[in-house]
Amino acid sequence: MNPIDIIIKKRDGETLSAEELQFLISGYVRDSIPDYQIAAFLMAVYFRGMMPAEIATLTRIMRDSGTVLDLSDIPGFKIDKHSTGGVGDKVSLILAPLVAAAGLVVPMISGRSLAHTGGTLDKLEAIPGFRTNLSIPEIKSLLKKIGVALVGQTADLAPADKKIYALRDATGTVHAIPLITASILSKKMAEGIDALVLDVKAGNGAIFETKEKAQELARMLVATASQFNLKTVAIITSMEQPLGNAIGNWLETREAIETLRGNGPADLLEVTLTLGGQMLVMGGVAANLDFGKKILQQKIDDGSGFEKFLEIVKAQGGDPAVIEYPEKYPSAKFAFEIKSPMAGFISEIHCREIGKISMALGAGRSAVKDGVDYTSGIMLHKKVGERVKADEVMAVAYANKKERFEDSKIRLQNAFKISDSQVKPPALIQRILGSTE
Repeated sequence: MNPIDIIIKKRDGETLSAEELQFLISGYVRDSIPDYQIAAFLMAVYFRGMMPAEIATLTRIMRDSGTVLDLSDIPGFKIDKHSTGGVGDKVSLILAPLVAAAGLVVPMISGRSLAHTGGTLDKLEAIPGFRTNLSIPEIKSLLKKIGVALVGQTADLAPADKKIYALRDATGTVHAIPLITASILSKKMAEGIDALVLDVKAGNGAIFETKEKAQELARMLVATASQFNLKTVAIITSMEQPLGNAIGNWLETREAIETLRGNGPADLLEVTLTLGGQMLVMGGVAANLDFGKKILQQKIDDGSGFEKFLEIVKAQGGDPAVIEYPEKYPSAKFAFEIKSPMAGFISEIHCREIGKISMALGAGRSAVKDGVDYTSGIMLHKKVGERVKADEVMAVAYANKKERFEDSKIRLQNAFKISDSQVKPPALIQRILGSTE
């Protein structure tokens, strides 16, 4: 086989065979096919798409490019959750300990922040000493011991995905639905889970702005997972404004801690309980979604969810003192307030722009290899629909380098829109696909 022939075939809109896809992906993982040829293939897929059978084949090849975990020796129902990414989305830090406290086994493999979206690993690594780069034996040991592990993708798990993802980011092909589907499902199925809940974001802070495009992705994810007999539910949630009030690594970790202690923002809690409640339904712990949400709320109320998070931190080498006493964590050196120029109601908070400003302040990265500043970011004091007085604080930005504030003040001010009449916030939970209810 010749990679050029395969690229041309896909460029011309033809369907690739399993053998052709295997040749291409395996060759890339072994470095016998160069980046530029795979980049051409990715762009061909971006424009020409893939048939469902091709997507399933690509997913299987990427999954099998490394180790597929066998968790059969660990008692319990294994389930994970994946988000397509957003601003202020610290749900995983709350969800994983709550669901584990409710009796399910949660092998959660997450990613890092990139561009305007945050990453779970960076939020966890804001905790001094917290280790996310665990080996497969260490992951299995944690699952046996405490029923949950919050880790990064190891070199052994879906290495084809790891390599292709970096190239997609560099070639402008991140938004191709066939590639997103294969990327998400290949690494999730490599975990050896029994079920998966997907949080597919829609809005100006999400990978897809329109609800229709988010639904298209959700349907493809559920349909492809079904071909592997992986029980999967996709929940479409709004990303028209940041989730919660905190944007930035430690700021979000602290807000997750507050939520586990019963003091979190209502929107963050609603999304967390909906995703987690669905996980409990799929795992047989709850008869329906409402009951699942009540179980998780009880885990917050009785403190067992917070205690499970503390257990995770200790088990993965983190300093439990900053979890128990988050107020002792160092603060950013500099802060500035954004005040309302007029009285009225917050009618819009441009989510993607807020994420980009947070990145510019030091909280995010423009390339995977970049470092992040754990204490920089933004705290929102007002959300869409809330009344604001003239000169009232709408947000506070934090950074450790003064020069990062130069254009951020104007940009942050402009990210807020104020109107004379009250605007209803967009519905957080927009649709559930794949549910058996």
